[in-house]
Amino acid sequence: MKTLVIHAPKDLRIEDRAVESLGAGQVAVRLAVGGICGSDLHYYNHGGFGTVRLREPMILGHEVSGYIERIGAGVEGLREGQLVAVSPSRPCYTCRYCREGLHNQCLNMRFYGSAMPFPHIQGAFREVLVADALQCVPAEGLSAAEAAVGEPLAVVLHATRQAGEMLGKRVLITGCGPIGLLSILAARRAGAAEIVAVDLTDFTLDLAAKIGADRTINTRSNPDGLAPYFANKGTFDVLYECSGAAAALSAGINALRPRGTIVQLGLGGDMSLPMMAITAKELSLKGSFRFHPEFAFGIELIRKKLIDVKPLISHTVALDDAVQGFDLANDRSQAMKVQLAFGA
Repeated sequence: MKTLVIHAPKDLRIEDRAVESLGAGQVAVRLAVGGICGSDLHYYNHGGFGTVRLREPMILGHEVSGYIERIGAGVEGLREGQLVAVSPSRPCYTCRYCREGLHNQCLNMRFYGSAMPFPHIQGAFREVLVADALQCVPAEGLSAAEAAVGEPLAVVLHATRQAGEMLGKRVLITGCGPIGLLSILAARRAGAAEIVAVDLTDFTLDLAAKIGADRTINTRSNPDGLAPYFANKGTFDVLYECSGAAAALSAGINALRPRGTIVQLGLGGDMSLPMMAITAKELSLKGSFRFHPEFAFGIELIRKKLIDVKPLISHTVALDDAVQGFDLANDRSQAMKVQLAFGA
């Protein structure tokens, strides 16, 4: 089968690999769609992010959907031919954090396409993926493209839980890539009263307005656009920091009112923090890392049409043209969520 393997920055290859054997409690999924994620781009552009570095070739990808092709012994509730969204979260369920319900912090996590451990955890961009039945969420009624957005939606649903009570809150979102745009949808669904989105390109901000942001600010063309929100110790109750840029975090902190909450989603490496402002304003700083139970809930929200992810899907590229797709995904002046079509 064809797989998409990263060897080094800008060294992305389609390679033939054997299909894994099917075990009890597992299903073989013929992939239909795979979304290119920000972490995939970090591996493609830089060979990793922060201290995480490629040390061996790795199959990329973790935002996928497909059709069940074969079913292993003991699997119930799934059937051949069924469209499923496949969660990349594969905790061990036995370590101390899994036993505490913190599955996203699993000590033995096997998250698809991750160079954090070594040997690396191989990813899901392969024509046939053998997955645990527990990872597969039925997605009937959706397109395969919509189902493949379940993973980034789960990321922002987890972040929204980290943010706490959202009803009636004023929300600032810095960085309007796919995670930022999905944060708009999640915050609004959770009851946010006002949402302001900040980014550096009109293309992303136009999409932010289309899906529900009350106001957008282009800080490249209007560097002081957030300044009015700094008055009287700040305005916003919650900051979703989705860019991973220190300048965006600093500006967001200035715009938060006392006792506001920062939820850090952007992974751009370590950033310096204005600790005096955080301390004086009594701000809460919360990291948000991956997800687990939110995946199935996110698919259900899409199925019930409570969250519409279709506006985020800007391009679909054939697997054989994956390099073109990654280069396109790098260009935030014209692309949002770029997906690879596996031909199913």
